[in-house]
Amino acid sequence: MGNEAGEWIMYGVDWNDPECIHTVDEAIEYINEVGFLPLFKNDIPGFSLEERTVPEYWWCDDQQKDPWMWRAVIARRHDIVYGKFFDKKAGFISKKWLPAFVNYRRDGYDFDARYEDGKASNRHKKIMDNFIEEKKDSEIYWTDPLPHSGKDGEKGFDGVITNLMMQIYLCNCDFKKRVNKKGMEYGWDVAVYSSVEHIYGYDYVTSCYKDDPQDSWKQIVDYMHEIYPVVTDKQIKKVLK
Repeated sequence: MGNEAGEWIMYGVDWNDPECIHTVDEAIEYINEVGFLPLFKNDIPGFSLEERTVPEYWWCDDQQKDPWMWRAVIARRHDIVYGKFFDKKAGFISKKWLPAFVNYRRDGYDFDARYEDGKASNRHKKIMDNFIEEKKDSEIYWTDPLPHSGKDGEKGFDGVITNLMMQIYLCNCDFKKRVNKKGMEYGWDVAVYSSVEHIYGYDYVTSCYKDDPQDSWKQIVDYMHEIYPVVTDKQIKKVLK
C-alpha cells in the first residue's frame, strides 16, 4: 500500500492471474510455503500478501474475498502467528520459522531475563506482567485501562506493544468487538494480544535458544536470497531486521 499524490494505492493482481491468492486457505498455504510474509507492500518487491491479492477486495467486508478480514481469521486459527513483525508493520510468521525469529529478535532472552539485565523498560514489564507463566493462557484486549498499566492507562500503549511484537514476545491472537455491561457487542473489532508461548508452547518457541542469535539471522538472510535471488542485504535488513 502506497501513497501517491495524497491518495492511498493498493497494489496487487487480477483475479485470473496465476499468482493471485483467492481465499484465506490459499493465503495460509502460501505463507507456510514461503515461511514469513508482510501484510503490505514493502521495500522487497513481491514480498507481501497485498501484492498477491485483488486490490478491489480489500475492506470489502466479504470474508471470502477480503484479505483484511483474512488476517483476523489467520490470527484466530493459530496456524501462523500474526503481528507487527516487519519494520514495525503487520505480517505473518509460520510455525516452522518462528523459533529462528524468536532467537534472533530476542537475542536469546526470555522477557524476565531481558528486564533483569536492564534491556527492557518498566513500561514493557507492565504489559508483560499480564503474560507471566501463571497467566500464560491470558489474552488481553486493546481496552482502557489495560490491567497493571497504572493511572496513566494506555499512554504509549501502541508503541510498547509494537516493540514487544517486534521482539516476538507478543502477537495478535484474535480481533473481537468490545462487550458492554449488558453483554452486547459494540464498535469496531479490536485486537486481542497473546504471548507466542501461549500458542505454540514455551519449549517449541524457544527451541533455537541453543543457537547463536546471529546464526539465526544468517539463516533468515540466506533463505531470503534463496527465494528472492534479486533481493539485496540492505532490503532484507530494512524489512526483516
